[in-house]
Amino acid sequence: MKKNILVISTLDTKGPETLYLKDKLSAIGLDPILMDISGRGSDIAAIDIPAERVAEAGGGSFEEMQVSRDRTRVTNIMMAGGSRLARDLLMDGKLNGVIGMGGSTGSLMASEIMRSLPFGVPKVIISSTAALPGLSTRYIGTGDIALFHSVVEISGVSNLLKNVMDRAAHALAGMAADDIVSPKAEKGKAIALTMLGPCEKCASSVRVALEAKGFQVIGFSAAGIGDRAMEAMIDEHFFQGVIDLAPGGVGEHLFGFMRDAGPNRLETAGKLGLPQIISTCSVNHMTPARSKYKPEYHDRRKFDLDKLRTWIRLSPDELKEVAGVFAKKLNQARGPVTIMVPLNGWSSADLPGNDSHDPAEDRLFTEVLRQELKTEVQVVEVDANMEDPEFAKAVVENALKIF
Repeated sequence: MKKNILVISTLDTKGPETLYLKDKLSAIGLDPILMDISGRGSDIAAIDIPAERVAEAGGGSFEEMQVSRDRTRVTNIMMAGGSRLARDLLMDGKLNGVIGMGGSTGSLMASEIMRSLPFGVPKVIISSTAALPGLSTRYIGTGDIALFHSVVEISGVSNLLKNVMDRAAHALAGMAADDIVSPKAEKGKAIALTMLGPCEKCASSVRVALEAKGFQVIGFSAAGIGDRAMEAMIDEHFFQGVIDLAPGGVGEHLFGFMRDAGPNRLETAGKLGLPQIISTCSVNHMTPARSKYKPEYHDRRKFDLDKLRTWIRLSPDELKEVAGVFAKKLNQARGPVTIMVPLNGWSSADLPGNDSHDPAEDRLFTEVLRQELKTEVQVVEVDANMEDPEFAKAVVENALKIF
């Protein structure tokens, strides 16, 4: 059977270019479904999902949108409608991949729709603005999206642009091939694991030990985006357990720092009743942007990971505040939760001799947890630094009890 490929574009401004891409997809054996996400619509006959239908799915009136000057509202309606219709196609078994094209607005809209689809669905965006500072990260976000920089404007069907669209079409065809391994592991065997450089030794040891027991362990860099993606993929039922060594994004969200992992961090697994091992790498440090340093931050104890990254130690009050948020989130968990706290430093940044090493102050965090957590949540203390072999061994032993 032919693969169904959703083609997303603003047909009022990218009509000829999109039709070329659609014809190319058909020529290489795919079955394109053309969706128009333009606010004004188009009378091109080849459109399968017209803008009117997208607007209706997004809860808007297409007639009102055509005269509206509120561009943000219009694009939000079209993104919501496009996302809903794309998910409907997937649920009906009629979506094997998606490709979009555009400049800044078109790429932002297409990527929003793509991110509404689960990990593993092939996704490609042809964008003339892929290289603009800051935009590529907004296009991709937490999605497994392949961003194809067109270099030239998507304006006029020249040989240069045809070459770009041909290569993108063939790339998507390869992504949708039948021999691609399913991203989902055997039930009960997939474990999500957060990690960061300062606790990488522990994470690697845990992964190797659990793999020897037959688990697949999937790592996520807990620097803000990776742990956001993990939460989304937990919600999509990719995993049957979580080892969260580095949940520092909770505090980073609370204070608005660079590793902010969003408001739902540390909640999704609990909501689904998945077993969790939680630890404390990076929780006692913060990473504010240097441009947003408060004067007192310069006097705080800190650890330089490298010339670009500095961890600044939380104050005692901040540490207790973060602990309160942890307790509130973990008290909602419907499955088993074990919190594992290394008593001699929470990462390689906390090794004895480092300025930020302060186990006595770290105990303030644990004291708040013990006071505010429900009795079902276990707190296990290990007399080691997180990067010591005995701590990784303890994590594995406790994980095997609940996974």
